[in-house]
Amino acid sequence: MSLLDAIKTQAQITDKVLVSFSMGKDSIVTLDLCKKYFKQVQPFFMYLVPDLKFQEEALAKYERHYGVDIIRVPHFENADFYRYGSFRDADYSVPRVKIRAIYEAIRQETGIQWIAGGEKINDSVVRRAMLKHSGSIDVERGRFYPVMYWRDADIKRYMQVNNLLYPEFNRKLGFSFHSLAGKELSAIKRIYPDDYARILKFFPEAQAGVLQYEAYKRGENDD
Repeated sequence: MSLLDAIKTQAQITDKVLVSFSMGKDSIVTLDLCKKYFKQVQPFFMYLVPDLKFQEEALAKYERHYGVDIIRVPHFENADFYRYGSFRDADYSVPRVKIRAIYEAIRQETGIQWIAGGEKINDSVVRRAMLKHSGSIDVERGRFYPVMYWRDADIKRYMQVNNLLYPEFNRKLGFSFHSLAGKELSAIKRIYPDDYARILKFFPEAQAGVLQYEAYKRGENDD
């Protein structure tokens, strides 16, 4: 079986697709594959905090490279963060939002039904169960999984062979920023202090986790 069999089959179903684009390696390869096999490709990016400079600079490079405008939407977890007071004061006027609702809003905005994602069967036990049930084409949910059967080594090799851009912030931070954990925010504080300050405007209590993590690391070094 060729690693390209899934996307070749998907391209026979439709000529336009949305791409869930996190700027992680799996989604970078998924976007590049979709640009090669679909006539119309519309990426979208889910943010925890809007307009972070290190993310926006990277998104702009992908937009120029692929000739697309990447849609920015709030991450679905943000609604729970605001409603229940995670890293900030609670605001119960904020409604809960499921990822399905965000997908439907993007579908309505673009008129594109199918969504491609970078999920792989080897990512986790939960992911394996989900993908084995759905297959690489999930008709019920309107989802494609072009790299479902790829290994991490396949992803890295494809990126190298095709000379794909990997965001500078991913290399500097060592992650693609997908949580408000103290360890991640401590790295952002050190490398991108202005963006760290912006994150705290939205989630001021996240600083406590950073201070706790930094105190723990100092204790390790003292030992």
